[in-house]
Amino acid sequence: MFASFFLSAQEETKDYTKNVATIDSTIETLYTVISGDKGFERNWDLFKHLFHANAKLIATGKNEDGKTVVRYMSPDDYINTSGKWLVENGFHEVEINREVQTFGHITQVFSTYESFRTKTDDQPFMRGINSIQLLNDGERWWIINIYWMQESEEFPIPKAYLPQQ
Repeated sequence: MFASFFLSAQEETKDYTKNVATIDSTIETLYTVISGDKGFERNWDLFKHLFHANAKLIATGKNEDGKTVVRYMSPDDYINTSGKWLVENGFHEVEINREVQTFGHITQVFSTYESFRTKTDDQPFMRGINSIQLLNDGERWWIINIYWMQESEEFPIPKAYLPQQ
C-alpha cells in the first residue's frame, strides 16, 4: 500500500527542471506553453513555473484615445485575462529571431515573434517583440519580466530584429 501511494505521489509531482535549465529551454517553453489550437487547454502550472515570485508581464499598446499605455500583470493575472481567449480562438506564437545580452546572472532577450491562429496558417495575424529579462540564481533560469509591443504601421519591426537572409 505504501509503495502504491508513493508511486501516485511521484506521478503527481511534475518535474519541470529541464524546462528552465537554459535560456533556450526557458524561452522555448514560454512560447510552447501559451501556444495551442482552438479548444486546447494550456499547462498553466508549467507557465507559472517559469516566472520568479514577483515577475511581471507588461503589455504595451494604445488605449481608445490613442494614448500609449502599459498594463502590468502577474502570471495569474495573465492567465485570468488571456487564458480563455487563447483556448477559444487558437493561438500559436512563434519566435522568428532572438538577440541575447548577458552580464553575470542577468540576461536580456529581444525575441521577435509572429502569431498565428493555427499551425497551418500561412500569414501571421500579428507580429511583435518580447523583451524578456531573466535571472539565473545558480540553479535555474527565472523569467523576471516580459515586456512586449506589437508591430504597427507606425512602428514596424526594425530589420535588425528580423531573421537575416
